[in-house]
Amino acid sequence: MKNDDEMVGRVLTRREAIKLLSAVGFAALVGCGPENVAEESVTQVTNTAAPPTTLPPTTTIPDPTTAFAEATNVVPNCVVRPALTEGPYFVDERLNRSDIRSDPTDGSVREGAPLLLAFNVSQISAAGCTALPGAIVDVWHCDARGVYSGVVDRSFDTTGQKFLRGYQETDANGRAQFLTIYPGWYNGRAVHIHFKIRTALDNPSHEFTSQLFFDEAYTDQVYRQEPYAGTGQRTVLNSQDGIFRQSGEQLVLTVTEGSNGYVASFDIGLDMT
Repeated sequence: MKNDDEMVGRVLTRREAIKLLSAVGFAALVGCGPENVAEESVTQVTNTAAPPTTLPPTTTIPDPTTAFAEATNVVPNCVVRPALTEGPYFVDERLNRSDIRSDPTDGSVREGAPLLLAFNVSQISAAGCTALPGAIVDVWHCDARGVYSGVVDRSFDTTGQKFLRGYQETDANGRAQFLTIYPGWYNGRAVHIHFKIRTALDNPSHEFTSQLFFDEAYTDQVYRQEPYAGTGQRTVLNSQDGIFRQSGEQLVLTVTEGSNGYVASFDIGLDMT
């Protein structure tokens, strides 16, 4: 398992971003956050691993075209976000796919509430704030029972499995989107999703790693459903998670409920100087 907490590249501080954007005459929303990277302890997952499940034929998923219809003309938002630790469960599988719910080794699909997650990636440079096309956005997280794929842990061994992992390349508008599930929980951490943004798969000139979190009220709502309801009461809330506290709530997703699942988008501006 890999636990490389070193961030390559950085995000701008509030002072730096305001100075830069004022100089080029571009107004933007700039969030401030700590520049140090929190270290994530290698907490052991105590939930019992469950075998992959096949999505029932009656299960419907959100329509990406409908869910993101209002965002077809994306205006870059240079929102500076804090970097957070990569954690111990990153595996560079290089799976180029938008739907990350399945395990390509056997075609099984992880059970859970569908979640459409979109990233709007922009770059802050001397020229201002513009969409960042061609960036590699990696996403990985645990399943509804707190299990990650492709790793060995005290309570599970998912070596060779690749569910809930994948990357997409941002389009001309700096946009990348994924179809996944609402993540589960495990001891020692609040509910979260990991992400990494690179300018290239090999030898990237810039790399940024962080994590996304969820509003507690939405998580409570989702966790009343199966398969989440059968995993017991989660032990760590956002306010109790040391890594979450490093983010100053700037990494909490705004989630909306659609007719067939949940939808969230995330704006981030990267310092490319």
